[in-house]
Amino acid sequence: MSSITRINRDDMLELTRRMTIARTSMTRIAGSYMDADGFIDGTFNTNFLKLKNSEKEKNLTIAKAIPFAQTNQNLKRYKIPKEAYALGGIRQLLLGIKSCALKNDALLESFYDYIAENYHTNHDYAVYLFHNTYDIPLKAADHESLWESEETYEYIICAICPVSGDYEPGKPECGFIFPAFNSRTEDPDYIDIYQSNPDFPPKDLLKILQIPE
Repeated sequence: MSSITRINRDDMLELTRRMTIARTSMTRIAGSYMDADGFIDGTFNTNFLKLKNSEKEKNLTIAKAIPFAQTNQNLKRYKIPKEAYALGGIRQLLLGIKSCALKNDALLESFYDYIAENYHTNHDYAVYLFHNTYDIPLKAADHESLWESEETYEYIICAICPVSGDYEPGKPECGFIFPAFNSRTEDPDYIDIYQSNPDFPPKDLLKILQIPE
């Protein structure tokens, strides 16, 4: 059985408050378009800050949907099992994708291929990956931010969205944040998984992330 721990809603709100055009620290966005059979129709990879404001807004809406979801309902925190730590395991792949800031196409292609093999759906979809760095401000005893940072939280957000027409994305069906943002610090032993309908466990995503149901 998977190990689920509770998420502090304030941690997630701290991240989403930065997800505006004026405040974003997103560095890069990459992704892949898939048909219903899992064949890759195309990929993209670009510097987030070079996007037009309209594109930034659209993509921030997709990224924000994951941490802004109802915590401990649509968004749940799972402990990554030791099996996923093995050489070539999903945790190593995700750490590599994070560390290269989405700039290693070989790692990204491995991730897209793995999703294509294990994600089952009856419609075309897209896999979006976002890389972000957040300089965590210190907080005084009264919890006011001091705007000084001793730590940077580097993370990726993955969102899987249905697409229609000319690769136009809908709202995310599922996704995740890795590493988890736990008590205002990075925690690579946990991953936060999002499912748009909390009544249906994200079985495919749990399998992809090597987390037992």
